[in-house]
Amino acid sequence: MALFMVIGCMGQTKTGKENRQEIKTMENQKEIYLAGGCFWGTEHFMKQIRGVKATQAGYANSTVASPSYRQVCSGATGAAEAVKVVYDPQEVGLALLLGLYFQTIDPMSLNRQGNDRGTQYRTGVYYTDPDDRLLIDKSLQDLTRRYSEPLAIEVKPLANFYPAEREHQDYLDKNPGGYCHIPSVLFEMARKANPDIVRKNTVSYHRPNDDMLKRTLTPEQYAVTQKNVTEPPFQNAYWDEYREGIYVDITTGEPLFVSTDKFDSGCGWPSFSKPIDKDKIEEKWDTTHGMKRIEVRSKTGDAHLGHVFTDGPKDRGGLRYCINSASLRFIPRERMSIEGYGEYLPLLEKKE
Repeated sequence: MALFMVIGCMGQTKTGKENRQEIKTMENQKEIYLAGGCFWGTEHFMKQIRGVKATQAGYANSTVASPSYRQVCSGATGAAEAVKVVYDPQEVGLALLLGLYFQTIDPMSLNRQGNDRGTQYRTGVYYTDPDDRLLIDKSLQDLTRRYSEPLAIEVKPLANFYPAEREHQDYLDKNPGGYCHIPSVLFEMARKANPDIVRKNTVSYHRPNDDMLKRTLTPEQYAVTQKNVTEPPFQNAYWDEYREGIYVDITTGEPLFVSTDKFDSGCGWPSFSKPIDKDKIEEKWDTTHGMKRIEVRSKTGDAHLGHVFTDGPKDRGGLRYCINSASLRFIPRERMSIEGYGEYLPLLEKKE
């Protein structure tokens, strides 16, 4: 609220150049910059996520070099209070980071989050890797489907980032009762959101609870995976997706299919000759709608995927796994290592 904003700005006595230390992005790590209102809460939230290696509060896309907190609060710098998030893509993907970040903001609120008002409190995603733009836009498109009005989230390349003063770094760690616009329950959600790494460098996938699924899935994705709804043919994301890559369970992130097993069946839904691992799939009889079919579900996520039929290509085994796009997330070849699926790249090298 305005009271907190005034106290915070007027309480700043040090210049913007004092007590600042840049954090480095190590090899094989990536970075994204997120503005979500007061950076105290956003910084504390992001550091709870497994795979996030470092966070830093600061000022993004300022028109003034090395601005102070007082200058940023005045609105004269054009800067946004933002957080530099350094993460290991082998442990946490950008899509998950964005999905969690969206839970902390009101995406339709312009220049206001919680009780904080001003252009410095606008929401924004700022990137340094141009290849991230496609995934950012896709995440925003998914978010847009949940709202009837335009989103107020700014998406731009990062022009500059100046670390905030020392007292703003790790603020809620140093001041546990300090002001924060993010509900404390979301910090616990962030701690539990990313599956743990288990021994032998394999990933343990877990089914999120229903509340988490409702928060992170679009209405269509929730209806398909949890209510066995079938999406329209020829009007879904992947029926005509021809790029190389991997398809993972939208609810858990577990790999299910690869592009080398995908074929054009003409049915209007993604079709695969087989899953990556039969043990990841559960098949059961479906007698709904007056038909006898074999339903396909993900074993770990217990998500409805689609059905399997025996009219597939004979030279590929004769099966056709007809899968709803809404049950899947596609990761193109060039993003697989970054998002932690590098071990599956050899599957794309198979010769027919």
